[in-house]
Amino acid sequence: MKMIKIYTSIITICLVMYSVYVQAQQNSDYIGAGHQLGVTVTASSSSGLSTPDKTVDGSGLDAPTYDASRLLGQATMGANMDDILAARDLGLQAWIDAQFTQSPQQVLPEMTDIWSQIVALDPEAFGPYSLHFNYAWWQKNMTNSDLLRQRTAYALSQILVTSIHSDLGSWGECVSSYYDIFVNDAFGNYLDILKKVTKHPAMGYYLSHLNNPAEDLANNIHPDENFAREIMQLFTIGLYKLNQDGTYVLDTNGNPVPTYNNDDIKQLARVFTGLGGAAVLDMMYCPDQPEFGTNMYCLEKTTPMKMFGWAHQTGSKSFLGYTIPGANSYTDATAMDEIDDAVTFLFQHPNTAPFVSYRLIQRLIKSNPSSAYVGRIAALFADNGQGVRGDLKTVIKGILMDEEARSEAGYVDPTAGKLREPLVRYTHLARALPTSSHNDRYWNNGFNYLDATRQHVMAAPSVFNFYLPDFQPVGEMAALDLEGPEFKLHNTATSIGYVNSVHAWTIWNSLMYSWQGSEEKPDGAWLLTNELEGICDDTEKLINHLDVLLTHGQLSDENRQVIRNALNPLYWTWDANWRYWRTRLALYLFMISPDYNCVK
Repeated sequence: MKMIKIYTSIITICLVMYSVYVQAQQNSDYIGAGHQLGVTVTASSSSGLSTPDKTVDGSGLDAPTYDASRLLGQATMGANMDDILAARDLGLQAWIDAQFTQSPQQVLPEMTDIWSQIVALDPEAFGPYSLHFNYAWWQKNMTNSDLLRQRTAYALSQILVTSIHSDLGSWGECVSSYYDIFVNDAFGNYLDILKKVTKHPAMGYYLSHLNNPAEDLANNIHPDENFAREIMQLFTIGLYKLNQDGTYVLDTNGNPVPTYNNDDIKQLARVFTGLGGAAVLDMMYCPDQPEFGTNMYCLEKTTPMKMFGWAHQTGSKSFLGYTIPGANSYTDATAMDEIDDAVTFLFQHPNTAPFVSYRLIQRLIKSNPSSAYVGRIAALFADNGQGVRGDLKTVIKGILMDEEARSEAGYVDPTAGKLREPLVRYTHLARALPTSSHNDRYWNNGFNYLDATRQHVMAAPSVFNFYLPDFQPVGEMAALDLEGPEFKLHNTATSIGYVNSVHAWTIWNSLMYSWQGSEEKPDGAWLLTNELEGICDDTEKLINHLDVLLTHGQLSDENRQVIRNALNPLYWTWDANWRYWRTRLALYLFMISPDYNCVK
């Protein structure tokens, strides 16, 4: 009965995490852990490495380990203790620089290999579809070393959104190829990403500028405006003019100034005409060569779209005060030049730097960055110090190493932090501990977790992502005018869905599973807790270890006591597996605690 009460208490805490999020306590000044305010320490004696100054300068304490854990919590999809200690010993900036040298671990080749294995066993299998993208994504993200690249790719996939919640879900190769744009160019240039996204058949199909026709007034045909609208609203400049610190430009009445109007959309839509498939599949009822208008079902879905110059809108196009002169007729190349011209103009627009910077900060560090933080990162986006605009390597490093991400003042700010995304909670635990799997496969179907929490990679409900960047949960956060995008997914259903998922991972030891195994030999993965069981006799040692690993040194005294009270009675002389259950309960309580879910 006592255990049931404890579980109920923790679930209640989970359901009101937003209250904890906004009630962070400001620390007053103090001495110790590197905050010595010029104090000189002397003592009557010292021994070996134990010198008096260490009582206040923080050396030999856990602060550097916590700092490394916190960085990896922001910069990866999950890290284990070896990763944390390696980052600590290397130094945080050096760790980031080392991550920039890691080769991209692409999803499409992995998915292709997985699909070939499945077909070999079952020639009648359907696919590849989103299930097989999920298999490949998890396989890569459970075995890779390009940790920062994969976290950045995931962040970018939430800005330039396509989703399996469309017919794209039936084409795993298309989704995988699209996601690899972000994997390959995570540390490249945002302009290159914009151009590749614009020409990828996944985006062409999702936002309907694939086979977008030129204007034909006689037949009441007009260019589709969908992509033209969203490349402005969601991918580059946003709805309102911005100062370089991300704040709104206001008119004389104090109202935000719109960046574009319907005429701008209509004119820009004329640019995105004439794109069609570049290659076709060898299938019945499909043409031998790609034609403008060829249905997506017949197209090879990993090859960038090509331009059919004859189908491109003739004449000039004027939008946002910029004019593309146009022509009376086009070659394929000159028509494609207009698309590159328009995308480059949007990339160069003064709004793009603060607009993109703000969203990347939210995805990696905090929901409510200060205008100064946004301004510093926007400046790096505008110029990386060598005259290059849009250099994501410089932007990402700037975000991670900024004072609001790393400093004590940034940490204690009550508006700091964010609700950890459901998917990142899942991947974090999966990477934090050793795991075992059948056939060394991490082919996670992912759909159960999507149902439970409403989030999985490439599964946003719309082009607006899982949540809007300015979402404010009703209650105290809204009253304080604080944004919490991830709280859009946090409700009475998904919070319990998450708690149940954690219970399955930790107590039932079902971390993930595919749909490829059999009852006799299920295909899945599970956590290995042998090392933790070896230290679990000492409650404080276990809690301290998990505090480094999961909560980055941020476990509150209150929740430490909750966990301590739950663990201390669990010494069962009648059950040889008591260490196993004690360790599993600790993991469960950590993962559903507000200190874990509201990360700073």
